[in-house]
Amino acid sequence: QVQLVESGGGLVQPGGSLRLSCAASGSDFSINAMGWYRQAPGKQRELVVITSSGSTNYADSVKGRFTISRDNAKNTVYLQMNSLKPEDTAVYYCNLGTMDSRGRSSWSWGQGTQVTVSS
Repeated sequence: QVQLVESGGGLVQPGGSLRLSCAASGSDFSINAMGWYRQAPGKQRELVVITSSGSTNYADSVKGRFTISRDNAKNTVYLQMNSLKPEDTAVYYCNLGTMDSRGRSSWSWGQGTQVTVSS
C-alpha cells in the first residue's frame, strides 16, 4: 500500500507561483506513472498533467505554465505552477501509478491540496 501526502497549496495572487509536492511512502514500490488532477467547486475533476511511459501530456489550459517533475531519491512528485490565474483555483490531487517487485500495479490518490488564486 502506497500512501501519498500532498503539500504546497495556498493563496496566491494572479501571476504568482506555487509548487505542489506529493510524497509517496510505503514499501516495495516504484513509481511508473504520475499525474495531477484538479477539481474546482461545482465542476468535475479534470486532468492537469500525466506522465507515463516517457510521455507527458498537459491540459491545454496549463501548457507553458505548469511543469511536472520528480525526485526519485525522495519518492516525491512536484507540480510547479507559474503565471497562475483565478481559473486555476481548485483542489489539486496527485495520482501515482506504482508497481511492486512482483509486477503488480496500483494507483494511489493524494488527499488533495487547495490552491486559491485571488487578489
